[in-house]
Amino acid sequence: MNIRKSFAAAAVAAALAVPALAQGPKDIVDTAVAAGSFKTLATALQAAGLVDTLKGPGPFTVFAPTDEAFAKIPKADLDALLKDKAKLTAVLTYHVVPGKVMAADVVKLKEAKTVQGGSLKIDTTSGVKVDGATVVKTDVAASNGVIHVIDTVVLPKK
Repeated sequence: MNIRKSFAAAAVAAALAVPALAQGPKDIVDTAVAAGSFKTLATALQAAGLVDTLKGPGPFTVFAPTDEAFAKIPKADLDALLKDKAKLTAVLTYHVVPGKVMAADVVKLKEAKTVQGGSLKIDTTSGVKVDGATVVKTDVAASNGVIHVIDTVVLPKK
């Protein structure tokens, strides 16, 4: 099975486990909020002061962790992260790649430079993983970019 077929198959299979995301003219933030499975991400974006940025013209590609992804972080650690604006901003901007990178382009990459300054490692050997997080839904269109849903919060190395 070639990479594109396995990526598409993984995305279709995983789509059953992720609530449908609103498609269309909404920006990245409104699209994620409308989905209902990104409450923690929305809270974190607000705490970091990044809502207006991600509502801006972009385009942006966001590897968006679900509420379940944030739930993997121990509560005390997550609470501390939400109170540390500098660290929170670094973590969140590590999930954002400048430009609109669709799934067909992601599978051709080995890494993607993030807004935070680090690089996400992309592995397509078994589905698609970004720094070890599995991409569970792809190409969720927004007016100012695209969202790819991931199952784990990824942390910058620097």
